[in-house]
Amino acid sequence: MAQEFRLPDLGEGLTEAELVSWAVEVGQTIELNQVIGEVETAKALVELPSPYPGVVEELLVAPGATVPVGTPIIRIATDAAIEEAPVRTPVLVGYGPEAAAESKRARRRSVSPETARPDHRRPDASPGARLAARERGIDLAVVTGTGPSGAVTRNDVESHAAQSVQPEPSEPSDSLQRETRTPIRGVRKQTAAAMVRSAFTAPHVTEFVTVDVTRSVELLERLRALPEFEGLSVTPLSLVAKAMIVALRANPSLNASWDEENQEIVTKHYVNLGIAAATPRGLVVPNIKEAQSLSLVELCRAITELTATARSGKADPAQLTGGTVSITNVGVFGVDAGTPILNPGEAAILCLGSVGKRPWVHEDELAVRWVTTLSVSFDHRVVDGEEGSRFLSSVAAMLHDPASLLARL
Repeated sequence: MAQEFRLPDLGEGLTEAELVSWAVEVGQTIELNQVIGEVETAKALVELPSPYPGVVEELLVAPGATVPVGTPIIRIATDAAIEEAPVRTPVLVGYGPEAAAESKRARRRSVSPETARPDHRRPDASPGARLAARERGIDLAVVTGTGPSGAVTRNDVESHAAQSVQPEPSEPSDSLQRETRTPIRGVRKQTAAAMVRSAFTAPHVTEFVTVDVTRSVELLERLRALPEFEGLSVTPLSLVAKAMIVALRANPSLNASWDEENQEIVTKHYVNLGIAAATPRGLVVPNIKEAQSLSLVELCRAITELTATARSGKADPAQLTGGTVSITNVGVFGVDAGTPILNPGEAAILCLGSVGKRPWVHEDELAVRWVTTLSVSFDHRVVDGEEGSRFLSSVAAMLHDPASLLARL
């Protein structure tokens, strides 16, 4: 008899996923729990294990299609007697060392010695490599892998793409492509939905303050020379994040959320600090758990590791959920200031503008000083204007005089 396998509930409240690739083909004999394909949600890449042994009868969904949870995606001819066999859960791949190790173990468990690595299975490749290959329309089978055991890495795909580029003959301007259409999916689709929901649900208020941060810049130079900070990214963002955490102690409403269903304001007595990061897959906001308990050195290390992980596309789903308040740094793009939109479920987001030398009145004289502009957007249902203003003023004061920040650590 034939069994249909439906796209399972992948958790985290996700209702759909994009089928990235099939690891099997029609007519292939498969084992129970053998990886049959990969799907990408708004938060992670997930391997799907087969719930039945048998023969692939039909692939019901084409790669690249986005399907709702519960949609039949594959039909497998199997015996009814083995329907109740235990099935392992979908496996996250490529989002941290533990997940990657589990993915490799899962592949070894799911493929018998007689059928291991048949020619029709896709080459072993990292999720980053698969993503790069899809974006460039490259068949992974023709890419030489330099990773462990010959696995294809993202660099392998990019090198292959660079070698394959041939100059195109010039054409008249009226024949050039004038538009490019890119399907909205994955992280960008999730981000767009979240931003629309936030912008039209929470009444945003944004306030600005421009501050002389010369002493903070000088402090950062001294900190970079200390052995404790060696190898860490010691930037203005680090001090701003620490000042923000300290300022939340006296202004807790900015570390809260609005519970519409229960008509309650939920004030958090912990800080899961979100750091907005631009990645090849779109904007993500992973968060540092229990940031209020970290020293400045530990916070610098956490920011360094978190942003590197997010930009490599390996942020774990747990890092992308549960944030309580966020910070975004538009200054790295040379932008003076911004009016950020709240991360859904949070009451405040702080924005750091570019830090640069500007003419400034210092001690009643015109001088060249390091200056930046901070802004904070907050949910006016949760945060009163007075408390939002006090919070922003407090952060600015600690950056103007970092000694006052260090005294409160």
